[in-house]
Amino acid sequence: MGASPQTESQAGGMAKAVAVENADGAGSIVLVCDHASNFFPPPYDTSLKVSEADKSAHIAWDPGALGVAKGLSKRLDAPLVYTTVSRLIIDCNREEDRDDLIPSLSETTEIEGNRNLSSDEKAFRLDLAHRPFHDAIDGVLDTRKARGLPTAVISIHSFTPVYKGKSRPWEIGLISETDRRLADPVLADLAARGDLTVGDNEPYAPSDGVYYTIRRHGQDRHLPCLMIEIRNDEVRTAEEEARWSELLAPMLQRAAQSALIAVSGGAHA
Repeated sequence: MGASPQTESQAGGMAKAVAVENADGAGSIVLVCDHASNFFPPPYDTSLKVSEADKSAHIAWDPGALGVAKGLSKRLDAPLVYTTVSRLIIDCNREEDRDDLIPSLSETTEIEGNRNLSSDEKAFRLDLAHRPFHDAIDGVLDTRKARGLPTAVISIHSFTPVYKGKSRPWEIGLISETDRRLADPVLADLAARGDLTVGDNEPYAPSDGVYYTIRRHGQDRHLPCLMIEIRNDEVRTAEEEARWSELLAPMLQRAAQSALIAVSGGAHA
């Protein structure tokens, strides 16, 4: 699996757990990666009581997602906002009042150190990663609005090939809710290849509670938006990550440009 990002400031402790790359990118897409890292800064490297194997597994992050997102950022001149600590510390793709915001169970793994947290600890973790991540996305989008740059928002994730004993046949899934402006053309392009099993709201759907980031920053702003899930055995190496970013970049570019042209006469929220 790809390496997790670790910055010098994080290694020293509790830096805000968000990174922004190519913030001034002039392309038509803003990329986000909610589960980019499996880094556990102290004290969470020990206090969560998670095994080293679990820290590398999909319950801790989305392996390969950041590599694909970075490749897309370069190919599309797209700003990229991503998290820099594990989702087991706090899940930035969940509402603040969700029970699984700080998961005590992930798939079938108990996260003992996340049980019975104090309100102060929950607030600390929100201020460590969740709120800075969403503030950073808002900042990028607000700046682009001020610059008059039409924008689509796309999040990049990966998923495990087997979940709770059930195999998942899709190499890639596109997740969307009421806004299908990006999903439909990209689904058509992927299907036209003839060599992929493509999920439409599979392996997840917004009804599974996984759509918070895209709903908040895309759908609620009336911006074309899409969530992409790639099966993580497809992105185990840098070469595989690059292959997927190369494959997806022109499809996303075409879909975003078409959607944005269609609304170019209106205001962009």
